[in-house]
Formats: sequence, C-alpha cells, structure tokens
Amino acid sequence: MTKELLFSITKKDFIIETFKAGGKGGQHQNKTDSAVRIRHIESGAVGESRSERSQHQNKTLAFRRLLQTNMWKTWFKVKCSKMFVSKDEEQRILETVEKLMQPSNIKIEHRIDGKWVEVALEKLEENDE
Repeated sequence: MTKELLFSITKKDFIIETFKAGGKGGQHQNKTDSAVRIRHIESGAVGESRSERSQHQNKTLAFRRLLQTNMWKTWFKVKCSKMFVSKDEEQRILETVEKLMQPSNIKIEHRIDGKWVEVALEKLEENDE
C-alpha cells in the first residue's frame, strides 16, 4: 500500500513568534527569547511553549501542542474532505447547510435563575439594531 501526498504545509503557513519566557528560572529566562508561540494562519490554531530552556525544544513542543488543538483538527478534516468531494457534491452540501441554518430551524436558549428559557429570534434581531 503506497501513501499519497494530499497537500503540504510549510513554514510560510505559520507565524512563529519568540519571546522571553519570564517567571521562575532567574536571569536566563529574563534575558533570552526561548519561549515560542506558533500560529497556523489558515486555521487560527495556536500552540505555545515556554517550559524548556532551549528555543528549539520549545518550538517542537509548541508545534505538537498546535497539532493537538480542536481548531487544527477541524481544519485538517475539512481540508481533507474537500479534496474528496466533487464540485456538485460540495454545492449540494452548502445548499443543505444554508437551508438548515435558516432562523426557523434554530433554537436559542439562555439561562435565567437556573432554568433554560428559549429566546425569541425577534428579540435578538431587535437587540442587533
């Protein structure tokens, strides 16, 4: 069984920020930019690490944490599923989602005094204006 590359992501798909870790650890943490935050631009997923002394180790940890986020997992599933869906199927799915998102199909509730109370959609529209 051979593996097939579906798509690739590169360093340009991420924003990598380094900063001083601060906190416990003394002068070393306060003088070096060893902490790392990695953001995936398209999905919005973020991974951060400041626990290690080495920027390289923190970069590896931050990337692993990014891959464990729900935002990343959702983006990855959607990206892969789009590759296996034809344009006709994609249009049909979008139309179905649009129909299901009509106000008549949405029920909104909020909690008042410990009980869930349905909010009329008209009240929400009045508050938006």
